[in-house]
Amino acid sequence: MQYVDANGAHIPQIGLGTMQLTGEAGTQAIRTALDLGYRHLDTAAFYGNEKENGAALRASGVRRDDVFITTKVRESEARPDAFARKVDECLANLQLPYVDLLLIHWPSKEVPIADTIGALCKAKKDGKARHIGVSNFTVALLDEAWKATSEPLVCNQIEAHPFINQDKVIDACKRHGMAVVAYVPIARGKVPGAEALERIGKAHGKSAAQVSLRYLVERGMVSIPRSSNPEHLKANLDVFDFKLSAAEMAELKKLNDTNMRVVSPPHAPQWDTP
Repeated sequence: MQYVDANGAHIPQIGLGTMQLTGEAGTQAIRTALDLGYRHLDTAAFYGNEKENGAALRASGVRRDDVFITTKVRESEARPDAFARKVDECLANLQLPYVDLLLIHWPSKEVPIADTIGALCKAKKDGKARHIGVSNFTVALLDEAWKATSEPLVCNQIEAHPFINQDKVIDACKRHGMAVVAYVPIARGKVPGAEALERIGKAHGKSAAQVSLRYLVERGMVSIPRSSNPEHLKANLDVFDFKLSAAEMAELKKLNDTNMRVVSPPHAPQWDTP
């Protein structure tokens, strides 16, 4: 496993996105991932599966300190008192005293960022999170968050894959020393079958999905692909034994011009334009 270091955090570069991994099947999928060597689990209050993540960790026998666990609090709990209650609920569901990374899941359109950032910092100061960060923040929102924070923000979790241009927000993250954590890194199933990715994969004896993950790895991002399929779980980890050429990286970077966003709910902010 490779790691990305950002503002004091040491983050495994491939993690498991656990959205929709619920119930006994979800617990088993997360347990399988841990057995395969995953050491980064990404959950959220909104996913309704923090209990499954905690249960899988306990059943795996893997030491707690060896697993990087992220959870997130939604914009509906952006007010400081609600945020604090939700953090306690998250920890109770996980049956853990702290998480490694606590994120604001989406920026609120109703509550000032400074108020929620203050609650996020308090959670860290109270020992409930080792690190803190944000998710789905634009360049302007990142700058506003940094003006408000008393603690380092270690990442911005955003949609990232070869078909979207996120250069502006990626550059802003670099300026602040933050990691970029890529969710939906296989573009919700749109990577398999894409001609360029399939062709490049064939040249390396890899799948299109592995090429997409490798592209993000080589750009220095963390990726959190989701799967419950043991073969796919194993394949998603198996992206550190090959390297894309400069020409291949350039070809994949050109696909950014498609600027296809697959996650943009009504509560999303006004996204940065390429």
